[in-house]
Amino acid sequence: MPEMAPDFTAHAHPVMAVPCPTCRAGTGSWCQRPSGHRASNFHRSRGAAADAAFTCQHGELASIARTPEGWIVDPDGLRPREGGLAARRRPETGPE
Repeated sequence: MPEMAPDFTAHAHPVMAVPCPTCRAGTGSWCQRPSGHRASNFHRSRGAAADAAFTCQHGELASIARTPEGWIVDPDGLRPREGGLAARRRPETGPE
């Protein structure tokens, strides 16, 4: 059976779409401390895995944003576009 692509909009936080390689927390679960208690933050390795999977699945320009209804993937997140989600401003490059 082929592996399903992670759903970055289905959980409380997009990073939860991938399992943690450090503490072995499963998809949809928070990371855990060695004592078994819930960690206050995600492990860096999980964040890196989520970034890599998101970029592979949606492309380098895509972004994810929180809305009142949950999370939404914007495939053109880094490019300003009319009528779209708020895009990140590109730094000024000076006179052309």
